[in-house]
Amino acid sequence: MNDPEDLRQSVTDWLEENWDPDAKLVEWRSKLVDSGWGMPTWPERWYGRGLSGEQAAAVLDVFAEAGAVGVASGGPGRLAAVTILEHGTDAQKEKYLRRILTGEDLWCQLFSEPGSGSDLAGATTRADRIDDGWRINGQKVWNTSAHHARYGLLVARTDWDLPKHQGLSYFLLDMDQEGVNVKQLKQMNGHASFNEVFFTDAFIPHGEMLGQEGDGWKVAMTTLANERRMADVLRNASSGERRGSIYEEVRRENEVLMAPYTWYPQRAGRVDLLVKRAQETGRIQDPVVRQEIAKVLIMARSAEWTAKRARAAQQQGRPQGPEGSLGKLAASNVARAAAQAHTLITGADALLSGEQSAENGIIAEILVSVPAISIAGGTDEIQRNIIAERVLGMEKEPRFDQGPFRDVRRN
Repeated sequence: MNDPEDLRQSVTDWLEENWDPDAKLVEWRSKLVDSGWGMPTWPERWYGRGLSGEQAAAVLDVFAEAGAVGVASGGPGRLAAVTILEHGTDAQKEKYLRRILTGEDLWCQLFSEPGSGSDLAGATTRADRIDDGWRINGQKVWNTSAHHARYGLLVARTDWDLPKHQGLSYFLLDMDQEGVNVKQLKQMNGHASFNEVFFTDAFIPHGEMLGQEGDGWKVAMTTLANERRMADVLRNASSGERRGSIYEEVRRENEVLMAPYTWYPQRAGRVDLLVKRAQETGRIQDPVVRQEIAKVLIMARSAEWTAKRARAAQQQGRPQGPEGSLGKLAASNVARAAAQAHTLITGADALLSGEQSAENGIIAEILVSVPAISIAGGTDEIQRNIIAERVLGMEKEPRFDQGPFRDVRRN
C-alpha cells in the first residue's frame, strides 16, 4: 500500500464501517487494536501494520478528521509498551501489550531511588533469586501514577559482585500485592504528582524479567530514550465538544491520566505568557525586559525545531539519536530563562500565590516548578555527559565507581 491516497482510502473505509461514537471505549479500542490501525508502525503480529512513520502520520490524519478515538497512549503505559515490544518475549507481549493499548492496565516507572536519582546504575533495590522467582526489597521514588498503577517497570540489582551497570535486571512488577506500599508525595508547588514505593519481600515470577539477567541497564536505556523523546511533546488529548458517549469516557480517562501533569506547562516556563504579561504590566516598554523576552522566544523556537527534527527522524524509522538529550537540555534552558523573564516582568509580586496574585498564582507556580525540569527524566548534567560523549566524541569523565558494586562507596 505505497500510494498515499490508497492508504487514506483504506483507513477511511475501515472507519466508515467500524467507527461508532456511542461505542464502549474498551470495546472500540479492542476492535481498533485487532485492526492494526491503532499502532500502524508496529509489526503485524503485534497489533500493527508494519507501516513507515510517514504512512502512520497519514493514518493519524484520517482518524483526526473523523474524530475517531485512538488507542490509549498516556504516560508510563506507552513507555511500557515500546520497551516490552523491543525486549519482551512473545508471552510477555501477548500478556501486556493489548491491555496497554486498550487502556485497561495502567503502569508506572520504578527507576529512581533516594540515593541514586540521576545515577540509575547505582540502584540498590534488591532482587534476590528464590525457587519460583525473585524477592524484591528496597525503595523507589518520583514514581508518577504509582498510586493507581496495575503494573510497574522495575530496575533492581540482581548481582552485587559485578560492576554497577552489569548487575542490574529489568522486571515487570505486579503492583497489586502485599509487600508493595505506595505513598504520595506533596510538592512545594502544592501538587502531588509523584509517589515513593516501598518493597518488603515483594514477589516477581521468573517469567516477568524483561530481557536476560544483567540486561537491566540496556533495557532501561530503551525506556529512558523514549521518555526523553516524549518529554517535550506530552499533550492532553482532548475530545473537545464532540457528541457521543465514547468521548465522555475519554474525558474521564484523561482526567485520571493527566492529573499528575497539570503543572507541567508551568514547569516548562510558560513562554506563551511572556508577551501578554509584559503588555499588561507595561514592562514591554523596558528595553531590558524586551531583550530577555526576545532571547527566550528565540531559544523556544530553536528547541521546537530540534523536537521536529527528532520526530522527523522517528517517522523515517531511524533509531533514537542524541535528539532526546539535546531537546531535554534545551527545554531546561528555555524554562529557566522564561522564569527569569517572568520575574523581571512581575517583580516581587511573582512570589505571591493565590487568586489575588499574578495570573491567579500561575507566575508563582512557574517559579517553584521550573527547577523540576532540570531533574526529571535525567538531570541536565547527565544530558551534557551524553552529548559530550556520544555526539561530540569527547573522552569520558574519570570514574571512581568501577569494580564490584558491593565495594563502591554509596550514600
